[in-house]
Amino acid sequence: MTEGLHLDGRTLRLRDLVDYEARRPAVALAADARARMQGSVDAVARIVASGKPSYGVNTGFGAFANQRIPREEIRTLQYNLVRSHACGVGEPLPAHIVRRIMLLKANSLAVGVSGIRAEVVETLLDLLEADVLPRIPSKGSVAASGDLAPLAHLTLALIGEGEAAHRGALVEGPAVLAAAGRSPVELQAKEGLALLNGTQVTAALAIEGLLRGHALVESALAIGALCVDGLAGSYSPFDPRIHAARGLDGQIRVAEQFRSLLTDSAIKRSHADCDRVQDPYALRCMPQVFGAVWDTLAHAARVLECECNSVSDNPLVFGEEVISGGNFHAEPLGFVADFMSIAVAELGSISERRIDLLERKVNPSLNMFLTTRPGLESGFMIAHVTSAALASENKTLAHPASVDTIPTSAGQEDHVSMAAWAALKLLRICDNVELILAIEALAAARAIDAQAPLTTTPQLAPVHACIRARVPYDPSDHRLDREIETIAGMIRTGELGALLPERARTAVI
Repeated sequence: MTEGLHLDGRTLRLRDLVDYEARRPAVALAADARARMQGSVDAVARIVASGKPSYGVNTGFGAFANQRIPREEIRTLQYNLVRSHACGVGEPLPAHIVRRIMLLKANSLAVGVSGIRAEVVETLLDLLEADVLPRIPSKGSVAASGDLAPLAHLTLALIGEGEAAHRGALVEGPAVLAAAGRSPVELQAKEGLALLNGTQVTAALAIEGLLRGHALVESALAIGALCVDGLAGSYSPFDPRIHAARGLDGQIRVAEQFRSLLTDSAIKRSHADCDRVQDPYALRCMPQVFGAVWDTLAHAARVLECECNSVSDNPLVFGEEVISGGNFHAEPLGFVADFMSIAVAELGSISERRIDLLERKVNPSLNMFLTTRPGLESGFMIAHVTSAALASENKTLAHPASVDTIPTSAGQEDHVSMAAWAALKLLRICDNVELILAIEALAAARAIDAQAPLTTTPQLAPVHACIRARVPYDPSDHRLDREIETIAGMIRTGELGALLPERARTAVI
């Protein structure tokens, strides 16, 4: 077992989430977190004993906030909350997202202002340790009073009434806890509400979009640079003086990364005296576009890192006061998910334009549609059509979700963030951009092949070789769908981006 991860509600980083999935260390509550949690539990108990009305402790929820609950029914209130809110629908979230949700939820509760016992959170962590993963549906959250419906399904598993995946099988009811060597949690005052309130589902999905967006930028750098040589393009647009004159951090970094890839090549030397004055924007403006994407992801990373250590349930316990607020409103997450959607969609949009350039004989060394026998063969004609379809789909998906709202809970929850949908569709955009970049990678590799014996730069040769190792050169017409999926898989796992020289890689987290 590798060194463990201690949750204290204050120091969890995005990098820790990435490392957790890679190493799966043991996770435990820090000692100071346990003490803080017990203090808030004691405060809730005193409020219950006093009979003073406190939202979610001895009142109803949402539109029923003014309904007082008798002391003898306070525990029943928590169970009713969990059962009634388990209304999630759609495909269950994948295992690594569920693990991330569990970590984020546990760390948020570890801050110690939620009025929940440490043993409840330890039960959650025991499920995580045993890799017993509650079945959490992907749809049903408007991410305003937290991710209520999805987190209700997580909580069902804790009370012995839910479902979970374990060792490839579905387990249900008390068997979920038994698989982790635990008994069902018996909810006390406020504990059901503490578990259901919160933005951890939206945060986990947005973090996934951030990580995938970063992998897409690195892959786009490698593929875009290969495309420059495939089109016999100019290296001049990456001159540092151009980017220093504008002063944007992401643009400057991206231009530097392109320069580390586009050093010198036989292809470049062969067109030293060509009469092309300027390249089209899809080549020439990659530092400006990729740099803007980079800066967007960096901003999102700052927001999401803060969210890793935030408390987003309601009400919160501060000393002897239980105060109602709105930290469960996921607008900050909705904004960055929407912003990332726009940015990632643009990676695909400009990639589609480069695919078109590769097919249009911009480089006189290439035949139309990258064919060897134009007319008899269609080459990449329809691969470009596929990229156009995906890029157009992304234009619809990139429409911001966070500008929408719909009142819920009889108007009590009258402005919602739609952040969960913003994060879900961000992942769909990532899927599409992986495929678009895969088509560009295949087309760029074909363009390099067509110019043999001329070669690309020493830094890009491994990128070309890696593509060819997985998809051997075949200039004749053949089906491309499987090849596209193969290269998309390399982009998704970061395999293609990992080929960049170290100086061409700058992490956003």
